[in-house]
Amino acid sequence: MSGWKAKRFWKAVTVAEAEGGFAVLLDARPVRTPAKAPLLLPSHAMAEAIAAEWQAVEGAVDPRTMPVTRRANAAIDKVAPQFEEVAQLVADYGGSDLLCYRAEAPKALVEAQAKAWDPLLDWAADTFSSRLCVTRGVVPVAQPAECLDRLAAVVRATTPFQLTALYDLVGLSGSLILGLAATRGEFDAESLWSLSRLDEDWQAEHWGEDEEASANAALRKTEFLRARHFWELSRPLAE
Repeated sequence: MSGWKAKRFWKAVTVAEAEGGFAVLLDARPVRTPAKAPLLLPSHAMAEAIAAEWQAVEGAVDPRTMPVTRRANAAIDKVAPQFEEVAQLVADYGGSDLLCYRAEAPKALVEAQAKAWDPLLDWAADTFSSRLCVTRGVVPVAQPAECLDRLAAVVRATTPFQLTALYDLVGLSGSLILGLAATRGEFDAESLWSLSRLDEDWQAEHWGEDEEASANAALRKTEFLRARHFWELSRPLAE
């Protein structure tokens, strides 16, 4: 089963072990990606999550209601074939990480950023031996090459499924450090998302909320949390 435009024809959805991973079966037919590759999954938990999405289909298949399936397809069809390019895109965020660019004023915002973001930079320095530099304003700051190399190595050590999740975690938050933190169990995903929205939330609190911007932020938050969930499902031990 490969086409997103297909309508439901199956009665039973099951999970089965396959060589190198797990498969989802619609009746007896294995699900395939849009590129018609086998949907071979790294964990039983991910297979179960995808099976639940297919079981919930009524009528036409709609990928917007199937976030785990959608990311698994991307991991196989898009990320795996161009792993190095995607990894470099993710790693490049380290050179312009959100946490490193601070306001010059007002004082209250400067202090709020330092209180919220400095602990994450400290964590990255301790965990990855990568101390990123902080600047004020929008003038670019050159980060130590050895620190960026260490962070890039962490990104490249992921699997295609993990990199698919990390791509979204980093891109949505604007921060490689926040994205990497989201892959660690000691951090709460909602709290990390709030850290990425500190500037916007501060502006809304002091100058009023923009309804369209708030709606867009809510959608991005949902995708951030889904990406964190996909990372957790990507671990073979999460079976």
